[in-house]
Amino acid sequence: MKPVTVLQIDSFADKPFTGNPAAVCLMDEPAPDEWLQNVAMEMNLSETAFVWKDLTSENGFKIRWMTPLVEVDLCGHATLAACHALWQTGMLSESKEAVFQSRSGELRGRKAHETIWLDFPAAPQTPTDAPEGMIEALGVDPIHVGRNDWDFLVVVESESEVLNAKPDFTKLAMVDSRGVILTAKSDPNLQKTSEYDFVSRGFFPATGIDEDPVTGSAHCCLAPYWSTQLAAEQGDRRTNLVGFQASKRGGLVQTRLVGDRVHLGGSAITVMQGNLFSS
Repeated sequence: MKPVTVLQIDSFADKPFTGNPAAVCLMDEPAPDEWLQNVAMEMNLSETAFVWKDLTSENGFKIRWMTPLVEVDLCGHATLAACHALWQTGMLSESKEAVFQSRSGELRGRKAHETIWLDFPAAPQTPTDAPEGMIEALGVDPIHVGRNDWDFLVVVESESEVLNAKPDFTKLAMVDSRGVILTAKSDPNLQKTSEYDFVSRGFFPATGIDEDPVTGSAHCCLAPYWSTQLAAEQGDRRTNLVGFQASKRGGLVQTRLVGDRVHLGGSAITVMQGNLFSS
């Protein structure tokens, strides 16, 4: 393989060293799975995105995402980083929409001023019983438990309960799912950043990530849930909501419901760029 351009990009971030870092490898052609997984392990970030030209499309690309341990079906922050990388390196004009073929179908990204908007499939939850040990591992008192194809959604009464949760990650890794999303309605008295409608944290120890800084794909579940829930409480269904993921790094995710899709908005900042020589 030729040297591969690699960028490390902070997504859903308005300044360096915030939001969620992702590596983006811009490749000339697809590579073996073992190599991809080894690179993701070497990068040692929550996600590494691998992007190459889709020869069946004039302006399209293929994309895959790897944690240090496994490949995942969908990743928001690494896709946002991939869009930013394509535009920054000139592989795609900023005036053009990025179109990706992925394990979750076609995904799109466009730039509007300083905000990148991703077009992702909605992933609504349905109510379910909590599996044995999950609530004890989280150490919370849920008012609702749901699940979609990827994750469990655990809703608690207050934002402070989300902020103060101290999960047992060893026990949480035994839960049969990609991860667990902990969430609550926002408390205006606790907000330390721009106004947001709900707060969340994302735990994915089964994939090698105890707590993900900002999880775009989780908002494909959070946005439809909170749109419906806030409508039930306030009598006015809102399709535009802002979520704050309350990890140590933290980040805001703008969300828009459009039919069976969720548009996720955020900004990105490149912190490093170089070449990967190992093949």
